Amino acid sequence: MNRPALVVVVPVLNEAANLPDLARNLRASLAQDTHILLVDGGSQDDTVAVAATHGLPLITSPPGRACQMNAGAAATQQPLLLFLHADTHLPRAADDRVRDALMGRSGWGRFDVSIRGRSRVLLPLVATLMNQRSRLTGIATGDQALFMRREFFDAVGGFPKQPLMEDIEISRRLGRLSPPRCLRARVDTSGRRWEHNGVWRTILLMWQLRWAYWRGAPAHVLAQRYHRPG
Repeated sequence: MNRPALVVVVPVLNEAANLPDLARNLRASLAQDTHILLVDGGSQDDTVAVAATHGLPLITSPPGRACQMNAGAAATQQPLLLFLHADTHLPRAADDRVRDALMGRSGWGRFDVSIRGRSRVLLPLVATLMNQRSRLTGIATGDQALFMRREFFDAVGGFPKQPLMEDIEISRRLGRLSPPRCLRARVDTSGRRWEHNGVWRTILLMWQLRWAYWRGAPAHVLAQRYHRPG
């Protein structure tokens, strides 16, 4: 019996330092027949060269995570899509887990997440809260490695063309079609964002931004606040 083909789409921007670890993880967690596609949004470092060195197929697109993920999906024909951040590692047999999850009524889903970093208390707490909140709300974040059947991706028009909260918005739209499959298997993502800006400060900022978004604040206004220095 033929297995439905899966493509892992990875948006990248100045991720040269992370690509060797990403390549090792993808080789260890995916079967050889799983397709991989990196989508570069205009890196100024050695991302493109490092990707080639490690045999990672890469295309380019205008910058912006949503735009890059949409470009990756449009450049492929596989019926199953998995969107992965460059600093996030998949669990073993991730492709089989995704195929099994999408065999039933649900046309989309995500993994649980763990966060690696120096903090042995706060980062695990953040991950636990993210996973629990996601189960309660049916909303997933990009850190949790969203996956879906292509017809579901097409039905909602792909990722919305907005500079922030594209993962929240596509989850909300997909949720109108079916509930998500929330896998207990964990992806492992970098805690660099939390540790660079301060864990508690980042938690507070993200909750404020999400609350503002749910109340109707435009994504481009929230993106300016999210990327504001200091």
